[in-house]
Amino acid sequence: MSTTQLLNFVDGEWSHSSATESLTIPNPATAQSIAVLPVSPAPDVDAAVQAATRAFPEWRRTPAGERIQYLFTFKTLLEEHLDELAQTITNECGKTYTEAAGEMRRGIENVEVACGIPSLLQGLYSEDIARGIDETMIRQPVGVVAAITPFNFPGMIPLWFLPYAIACGNTFILKPSDKTPLTAQKIFTLLEQTGLPKGVANLVNGAKETVDALVDHPEVRAISLVGSTPVAKAVYARATANGKRAQCQGGAKNPIIVLPDANIEDVAQVAAESAFGCAGQRCLAASLAITVGDAAQPFVEAMADVAIRRNVGYGLDAGVEMGPVIRAESKARIEQLIQTGLDDGAQAIVDGRQAQVASYEQGYFVKPTILTEVQPGSQIATTEIFGPVLSVMPAKDIDAALSLVNGQRYGNMACLFTRSGAAARKFRYEAQVGNLGINVGVAAPMAFFPFSGWKDSFFGDLHGQGRDAIDFYTEKKVIVERWG
Repeated sequence: MSTTQLLNFVDGEWSHSSATESLTIPNPATAQSIAVLPVSPAPDVDAAVQAATRAFPEWRRTPAGERIQYLFTFKTLLEEHLDELAQTITNECGKTYTEAAGEMRRGIENVEVACGIPSLLQGLYSEDIARGIDETMIRQPVGVVAAITPFNFPGMIPLWFLPYAIACGNTFILKPSDKTPLTAQKIFTLLEQTGLPKGVANLVNGAKETVDALVDHPEVRAISLVGSTPVAKAVYARATANGKRAQCQGGAKNPIIVLPDANIEDVAQVAAESAFGCAGQRCLAASLAITVGDAAQPFVEAMADVAIRRNVGYGLDAGVEMGPVIRAESKARIEQLIQTGLDDGAQAIVDGRQAQVASYEQGYFVKPTILTEVQPGSQIATTEIFGPVLSVMPAKDIDAALSLVNGQRYGNMACLFTRSGAAARKFRYEAQVGNLGINVGVAAPMAFFPFSGWKDSFFGDLHGQGRDAIDFYTEKKVIVERWG
């Protein structure tokens, strides 16, 4: 596989960065280099911002019905090139082809929703708020906006932001992950083919220096980020201190509750896909299972069977159900956290460390791992592992289980498995998280709903996707008028 020299896309042109530093991008299944990423410095960021600034006046005057024509074409191109995009995601991110294709489907859904902008942008009007006086609320674009996206969904997450931003009349800059930048290159190649005016959408590769330059630039009006909680919190603080709008999605420690009345065999299949799908590198991956009462033993036994039989390997090979984690450093960190859990008294029912995959001995593989006797408050119970590790702890009843859910610092997702409508309603009412699943393992909102998150899983007021995206990417203007 050849090594690609990555380019920036600024003002409608592909260009080399002025960077003096670069990063090597490996295929995580083979450890072989597939790309070289420039760490774009502040002048490169400024060039993209200036291009977006120049493009903004004309783009905001373009009627919404005309703006979305580019998105209709973009959606068609994404569909036509879905196979190529999915293979790229597998090669740079490690997930299976099926997972990668599913990711792109969810991304395309956001383009579809953004095509409804002519209706979603509509304002409010009241006649005769006082005698002879009318009042109107209209929406106008914010200006130049930027998104900083993570490695684990290099196709979907940029599409949480890009289509809404430009459909609302803003101009846009994407800084993709420095671990998985190839998918963004392909997405922008397709975007270029739509004939989108120069400067409306720009791509700048880089790392922390690039992020800082975007967050600090005075002409960037809004920042969207998905990343770890420390990074999300820092970027939110820095962006808002600079007077910007910010929506920053952080980390998670997603619990699932299993009640005794649930169908344990079915739950094990769903929970395994949640915990081990994408090698546990989803922000909605189940990482903590709370078994209530008599559910404990049958759940652990069923999960162990599913985990042991899961086929781990290179995501483009037939029959593979789980790929590698993203980097050698990630593999080492995950394995160290497993050992820490064991040192704190947990038991490894299935231990996925030191995994070897035939023909891919250099790959960054961690096989599914299940830990029992995990103590509340321990490091393994509270740390976002971001790997295929499921910790199991018991609870005497649903109240005790909810106490464990609500006692953690994160609030991204929680799921309940039960046949009881009363238990489900109690869970829905009391669980302090933003995304809830009932008898589903990954409570991923559709594109027309916000991707919610609470507590240390989100910093900001308006989430990505749906109507929240419209509110984030527009400013409301109220006009009170009287005519004699």
